[in-house]
Amino acid sequence: MPVRHIVFAVAPDLVLLDASGPLEAFCRAELTVAAAVGAGSGGKPAAPVAYRTTVASIEGGVLQTFPGLPIVTERLGSLDDQPIDTLIVPGVPIDETCTLQPELVAWIKRRAPQVRRVCSVCTGAFYLAAAGLLDGRRATTHWRNAANLARRFPKVQVDADPIFIRDVRESTDEDEGGVIWTSAGVTAGIDLALALIEEDVGHAVAMQAARRLVVFMKRPGGQSQFSAALAAQASAGGPFEALHCWMAAHLRDDLSVERLAERAQMSPRTFARRYVDEVGRTPAKTVSALRLEAASRALAESRRPLKRIALDCGFGSEQNLRRAFVRRFGVLPLDYRERFASAVAQRPTAASAAG
Repeated sequence: MPVRHIVFAVAPDLVLLDASGPLEAFCRAELTVAAAVGAGSGGKPAAPVAYRTTVASIEGGVLQTFPGLPIVTERLGSLDDQPIDTLIVPGVPIDETCTLQPELVAWIKRRAPQVRRVCSVCTGAFYLAAAGLLDGRRATTHWRNAANLARRFPKVQVDADPIFIRDVRESTDEDEGGVIWTSAGVTAGIDLALALIEEDVGHAVAMQAARRLVVFMKRPGGQSQFSAALAAQASAGGPFEALHCWMAAHLRDDLSVERLAERAQMSPRTFARRYVDEVGRTPAKTVSALRLEAASRALAESRRPLKRIALDCGFGSEQNLRRAFVRRFGVLPLDYRERFASAVAQRPTAASAAG
């Protein structure tokens, strides 16, 4: 089994969990593989058997992190003659005026073609985009930063919902191609690392690492499930706050762009354009996510049958509800209820059993 060198290329003000979460996952996988091959005796093996990890920055030495806990890093230049299997760029706090570290952008651009796969966690996607690695590719980042990423790097196909995206492109004369992974914010780095581990050393090792971390190996759904009234609520206080509240209370109604534009007292074209600028997603995606959120909550907190939930949340039919759950969460509604239901929702009734 090859020992894969995982390098975390970090910038000043690193969001610590963006790096420490994946690091922990790789460490757990290393311990699992070591035990399986007899190289470990309950502790860390004397030499790596599956993974060795390096956290490095442009200048090396002590680096301040976003929560304030300093860490010690290697110097990225010291890795120039070392092979790198996987390059991971964790995030930093990003706003509209944030300046990326140009030396790190240049280093990523130079080393990426020599790396088997390049990854980002959270706003680390801004560094990959600045290095030109995401041009023409699908990518994700923290849902709060997705609109900013799309504005700053219009060649990137930003999708704000997935927990992570694996984008594969064949090499051409103009492009190196290769595999690039991007993930959502903070703890999504653990999801990304578990997917990488599964790809490298198999499902059983990844599952064991997830069990040791007490996390799902694969979460059902995307970022929308973690943002209460989803990204719509991120614009609370903005021009569409009242509209979002009205939408959430009228999920059974016609929520087409034309109807929403009428409610917002705008023309459909103006409304659609301004909405994307403010919220970072289309009105249709917000409607879909609001309905899914309402259905998810109903499944987890009540014993209502699927037919009633489908009608109340605007899906119209059980079939539409099932399709929406499989497409977004990768599970059927009743499977979702079984996994997330409260004690009240888990108590069977004749009606829920029939649903």
